[in-house]
Amino acid sequence: MRTPTWVLGYHGCDREVGEAVLAGKTELLGSENDWDWLGTGIYFWENSAKRALEWSKYAKQHPEFFRVPVKTPFVVGAVVDLGNCLDLLEASSIRIVKRAHEEMREVFSTADSAMPTNAGGKPDRVMRRLDCAVINFVHDTHARRKEPPFDSVRAVFVEGKSLYDGAGFHARTHIQVCVRRSSQIIGYFRVKNRR
Repeated sequence: MRTPTWVLGYHGCDREVGEAVLAGKTELLGSENDWDWLGTGIYFWENSAKRALEWSKYAKQHPEFFRVPVKTPFVVGAVVDLGNCLDLLEASSIRIVKRAHEEMREVFSTADSAMPTNAGGKPDRVMRRLDCAVINFVHDTHARRKEPPFDSVRAVFVEGKSLYDGAGFHARTHIQVCVRRSSQIIGYFRVKNRR
């Protein structure tokens, strides 16, 4: 789905990596963890530098989950052209993902294998192995069928405790963008320190 928009994305990382990206010496690397809920790619918090900084602080405290250790938490801003976006805030993308799950379930059933599952506390379920597998299945299926590839994936992540009893709002809900092709990153920018 062509999402006719650019977004501001914020990526939490180590200061050394961030400074190298800002200096044009390197690019951000895509994540390939099997729990990355939007599949393989470079992750950004849409319009939230603060959440990116929180993430890099978390990465510093939990190095076992990250291939590049974070010594000094840092945030890199980016202007991202979503391009052909699997945008899970709109109906046609939701149908694509639903259909992919059904097809993937058939493949696993035929192979007599167990499907991956999402794990972690509700509502967060931060270990999104099922979601990751389904999104990557969408990309693999599109490639096999020679359909146009998706440049990015965008979705709402409902996270944290309810704001109050019966609330549909949660304390840490945010929009994340996963960029699959670094050419969709128009440029990087320095983010003011907003501790």
